[in-house]
Amino acid sequence: MLIGCHLSASKGYLHMAREAASIGANTFQFFTRNPRGGNARPLDLRDTEAFRAFAQEHAFGQILAHAPYTLNGCSADPAIRDFARRTMADDLQRLEATPGNLYNFHPGSHVGQGVETGVQYIADMLNSVLWADMQTTVLLETMAGKGSEVGSSFEELQAIIDHVELSDHLGICLDTCHVHDAGYDIVHDLDGVLTAFDRVIGLDRLKALHINDSKNPRSARKDRHEKLGEGHIGLDAILRITEHPALRHLPMLLETPNELDGYAREIAILKEHHA
Repeated sequence: MLIGCHLSASKGYLHMAREAASIGANTFQFFTRNPRGGNARPLDLRDTEAFRAFAQEHAFGQILAHAPYTLNGCSADPAIRDFARRTMADDLQRLEATPGNLYNFHPGSHVGQGVETGVQYIADMLNSVLWADMQTTVLLETMAGKGSEVGSSFEELQAIIDHVELSDHLGICLDTCHVHDAGYDIVHDLDGVLTAFDRVIGLDRLKALHINDSKNPRSARKDRHEKLGEGHIGLDAILRITEHPALRHLPMLLETPNELDGYAREIAILKEHHA
């Protein structure tokens, strides 16, 4: 089972890996830079080399780098779109120091321009930053549908993929809170949701999971994460997701409102039920 949580990157890769191992994790997620800004920590190649050795020794799976929230590749403002493009291009170049891992981003908000325009802008950004022999897989995250977010339906995510030339470098990160808030019934009809995903996108595109409960009922379109078992999804449904034959091999990252001790408890619960 590949299970981890979101950690602070302020002290580097090796520190994050050791912190993850200390709470029973064998993967982790981190922001590539300030989540509300544009500054990135200087890349320390000695740190990345030490991390790679530690990860191999401790049987870590793929880790997930998360783009900052300020990245909006389908904004109506050309300057914001340019910032998103430059930020993603820089992130992907930096991630070549830790090859074979994952990079996740929120597709963005079209802010009134319409989904079709938003999809095209996102695809344009991806077409400008992907290259043929890159070592990182870029993940579009399933969204809750808050405001004018693009990507709350499987069809919108596939529309982006359809417009990207090097789409073999793309995958999906399925967020349980987000798909629940977007209206997909993962509590009572998980198999139906996965069948729909497979029909529209293909389960081979699914590369990672964000494991979160939700503070809101299904279809609320609000995106408010909750600790496992304390929200409207519930622990039983979460465990059905983490144990599902089509999903159990994927990296699973907790984004619940926790500190390290809380993440440790949730990781222990998920591992206890992992058959």
